[in-house]
Amino acid sequence: MTFRISALIVLLNLGLFANAQLEQTYEHVGEYGVSVGLGHYFGDLNSNAAINHPKFAAGIFYLKQLNNYISIKAAGNYTFLGYSDTYSKDANQRIRNLSFDTDVWEVSVSGNFNFFKFYPQIPEYRFTPYLSVGIGAINFNPYTYLNGNPNKYYLRTFKTEGETTPYSPYALVVPIGFGLKYNLTNNVNIFGELLYRFTSTGYLDDVYGTYAGSDAFKTSTEATQLLQDRSYIYGVSHKAGVQRGNGKTDSYATLQIGVSINLDANGYNCPTY
Repeated sequence: MTFRISALIVLLNLGLFANAQLEQTYEHVGEYGVSVGLGHYFGDLNSNAAINHPKFAAGIFYLKQLNNYISIKAAGNYTFLGYSDTYSKDANQRIRNLSFDTDVWEVSVSGNFNFFKFYPQIPEYRFTPYLSVGIGAINFNPYTYLNGNPNKYYLRTFKTEGETTPYSPYALVVPIGFGLKYNLTNNVNIFGELLYRFTSTGYLDDVYGTYAGSDAFKTSTEATQLLQDRSYIYGVSHKAGVQRGNGKTDSYATLQIGVSINLDANGYNCPTY
């Protein structure tokens, strides 16, 4: 009995020693990967932050590990966003009758902080939660459909709030997120990540300020007249200066799962015992 206990202690110590040696000599270079999931818009048409109409999202990334806890990630993401006043429980908002869809293309650079050490070759360090914060840029171009017409009407060019020039199709974003990562094999990880983006634009949905009024569109095309105030289907027409949007910037979030590959498996500085 005493021999068995002694042998167990020796084996345990050998295992701890091996892990300690591996930890001291191991270098996690970084990762590259892909992810897919859902995205959701928050803004003038969804001012109560309801999560009821998510749409497709996907991304790719390269991550450079700087030390045991901190890494830098360069990412490219695509998110399809859209919403409609018809989803609202508020009668006035349903009468406003606005809707949009847009493709959002995003590039970003962020810093990641691991809660735990992440060493794919060591069982005790195969899992970590992490936080991330970064900065990026997006390209967007909201569109809608009119009276059952299958054609897309790209709203930016119609200047629906009476803008002198169309608003920019580009904006800055600040992505802030939380994720969980687990190493399946020495080379392959899986993860789940929630990212919320603050943006510098209020026009993801083509809605920001006030109505320009029908007089501002007298010489415009019929489509422009109909798109600037879509309450006409309820027999309502808004005067110039009446609130159309809330004057705040829009935001969106994504929830994705993905797979990443650890870089340069042959370059790990592993001991030879």
